[in-house]
Amino acid sequence: MATLSLQAVVAARSHAYRKTAWRLMPFLMLCYLCAYLDRVNVGFAKLQMMNDLALSETVYGLGAGMFFIGYFLCEVPSNLILHKVGARRWIARIMISWGILSGLFAFVDSAWQFYTLRFLLGIAEAGLAPGLLLYLTYWFPSYRRARMTVLWFIAIPLSGMLGGPLSGLIMAKFAGFHGWSGWQWMFVLEAIPTVVLGLMVLAYLKDGVDQATWLRDDEKDLIKRELAEDESRKTGHASIAAFIGDRRLWLLATIYFCVVMGQYALTFWLPTLIRNTGITDPLHIGLMTSLPYLCAIAAMLLMGRSGDKYRERRWHLVGPMLAGALGLTLAALLADNLLFSVLSLCLAAAGVLSASSLFWMLPTTLLGGVSAAAGIAGINSFANLAGFCSPYLIGWVTTHTGSSAIGMYLITAVLCLGAWLVLRIPAASVNR
Repeated sequence: MATLSLQAVVAARSHAYRKTAWRLMPFLMLCYLCAYLDRVNVGFAKLQMMNDLALSETVYGLGAGMFFIGYFLCEVPSNLILHKVGARRWIARIMISWGILSGLFAFVDSAWQFYTLRFLLGIAEAGLAPGLLLYLTYWFPSYRRARMTVLWFIAIPLSGMLGGPLSGLIMAKFAGFHGWSGWQWMFVLEAIPTVVLGLMVLAYLKDGVDQATWLRDDEKDLIKRELAEDESRKTGHASIAAFIGDRRLWLLATIYFCVVMGQYALTFWLPTLIRNTGITDPLHIGLMTSLPYLCAIAAMLLMGRSGDKYRERRWHLVGPMLAGALGLTLAALLADNLLFSVLSLCLAAAGVLSASSLFWMLPTTLLGGVSAAAGIAGINSFANLAGFCSPYLIGWVTTHTGSSAIGMYLITAVLCLGAWLVLRIPAASVNR
């Protein structure tokens, strides 16, 4: 009887979390897909916009990076507001405001306008990624969160996989329509779904387990009990000084900085790397960029499932970081060969994007309460300065050397440094 009772409890638990995952994860993935599409479509716009506006590679790199300055300044305040007012209202505000700003890029006609809108876009989107990460901790305990985080982060390669061909198609087919360039139509058309989804957030998302209409009362009690047990094992901070002085936060922020350097090297320069192999049609470039992202989806699913199964976090992060470094290096070395360059980019995308999602098992396992809200946002805020450094570094190096290969080599060195830092975290503190 005891065995049957235990089996019944396990079955009930799995059923409750399965219902919650199906209710939340597809919608959260769709929200982040739109967010990432609006963030990275500037990489495709670059193929036409830079010539139309007579802007240099350095200007593009600086403009792409300005997003992350605004993001950095507003990330922590945004996540603390979310924790206070609730995810539903704040995520809706974020999506609606950044969707409108993204559409305004169609009217850019100078470098300073490009810089300004990228900066404002960063302010508008600040808090979304850490807010969604924090939101997952309201529904799933740590031993179930790797798979959920990976499912949500799959929106990143999906946005590249779907957004690449979509952006290329819009730019190719709408060029000259009503006097607008293809890149202008791309910004407007791809911003509309974000605003619509932002309005839907208000009706669809719930702020906590007690509001989950899809769960029975006993299922709510089960999930709340497991979340409370999970929270009791985490540590917080008694003061702001203690929070800022926590060496774990700075180590985690530095590690994620290294990961993000690789992620945005791929994000902002993948269309250009594909074009450097000799492909010139925007639609064909978009189709080719979908292949690395498809490989990334498979790798992320496998690594997320493996991380939860073995409850091991460090080597599940180190391995993908080193794979991403190797892939970027080979892509730079084999830039003249289409087949080997694309295969290398597939390895790079699989490694870097897997690392980007699996990293978040570390801070969400270590931190709880308000410390989690501030800590996740602080780590993400600091690390996303790499989103400024990475494109600007590659753009500056490319402008002054005529080759993006040296910039890629520098990025791979940063990824290797980050992998070494991961191993400085005690295994016992994160492997659960």
